[in-house]
Amino acid sequence: MQQFDLVIVGGGMTGLALAAGLADTPLQIAIIEAAEQPPAWQPEKMEIRVSALSEASKQLLDKLGAWEEMLKLRVNPYQGMVVWDSEGTAEVAFNAREAGVKDLGYLVENSVTQLGLLEAVKQQANLHWFRGVKPVAMSEPVDGTGQRELTLSDGEKLQAGLVVAADGAHSWLRQQGDFATREWDYNHHALVTSVRMENSHENAAWQRFHASGPLAFLPLNRDGDDHWCSIVWSTSPEQAAELLALDEETFNQRLTSAFEGRLGKVLVSEERGVYPLRQRHAVDYVKPGLALMGDAAHTIHPLAGQGVNLGFLDVATLTQVIHQAAQKRQPLGSLSVLKAYQHKRKPDNLAMMALMESFKRLFATRALPVLLLRNLGMKMVNSQPWVKRQLIAQALGVRVLAKP
Repeated sequence: MQQFDLVIVGGGMTGLALAAGLADTPLQIAIIEAAEQPPAWQPEKMEIRVSALSEASKQLLDKLGAWEEMLKLRVNPYQGMVVWDSEGTAEVAFNAREAGVKDLGYLVENSVTQLGLLEAVKQQANLHWFRGVKPVAMSEPVDGTGQRELTLSDGEKLQAGLVVAADGAHSWLRQQGDFATREWDYNHHALVTSVRMENSHENAAWQRFHASGPLAFLPLNRDGDDHWCSIVWSTSPEQAAELLALDEETFNQRLTSAFEGRLGKVLVSEERGVYPLRQRHAVDYVKPGLALMGDAAHTIHPLAGQGVNLGFLDVATLTQVIHQAAQKRQPLGSLSVLKAYQHKRKPDNLAMMALMESFKRLFATRALPVLLLRNLGMKMVNSQPWVKRQLIAQALGVRVLAKP
């Protein structure tokens, strides 16, 4: 039996960020990661899983020492965003300069973020790795402190005052801990790939709302070439399967048409992947000795790219709560400690999830009165700088932007 103060299940982006945030504490931390090796990154090829990191996420990663390492690989800042409706003529254009900020966000391959965080924790003395294994059993809390015992697939046993689930949307820990969830299938799949366009993306994110789902072209730069974009096409499972089966030339033509040729023709498309989309939210994030964060606690539609940013905000709050408990010598797994994390994060996560669901339903309808109001609303937003600044503030992860 090995004893730790904290065990993190999942060595992905959120699990690593939590460990890095506790580097300067006397806490003994373990990470259990099923993958035996870190993710591979190839400079000549874009990974198809890309995240739009907010300014708040960038600041957290910078504080943790990961951002500098990520810049050595590939980070794509963008300064513009254009959103329009396939059922009308209205569009909304956002510009970083109008909001008085340098960048609206950063497109980063998930492997780059993970590798940056791995570099940040590389020399962390209080961090212990268990690679190539997964938990197969977990005890109920031993006493009021929340102590739990984990049995790993290789027979190793660990005991900790707090176990954190950072093991993704299909979290084993969430299921094992018997956390109730509210969830539903969007009946959407996301098709993702990287493409090279005829024209430059102009360091802007482009998104067209179809009744069947949003289509986003997100700006990437490969060796200084600003014609590359990451594609997230949310559509029905049937259409996603059809698009996945097309040859490259036909797929490129379909994609160009669906995007109205806003960046010219799609010239090259790389490997495609399809992922089912599901809304899920845990009713509670915490139980004695157990806490959920990131996708283990909540998953949302990717139309605004906020999923990973919500996860990093979870990390920032849980790190702060654990720091305070350690300083006061409180049991990390006690409900009185963990509920402070839940009370801070649950309302914000629910608000963002509700907003994304509202957007999805608003743009899915073809009813004429809604179409007219939708286009009128977009035109009004586009003409109101203050409103646009507040929408940008939400995307950046800050509360309010002053007039520049």
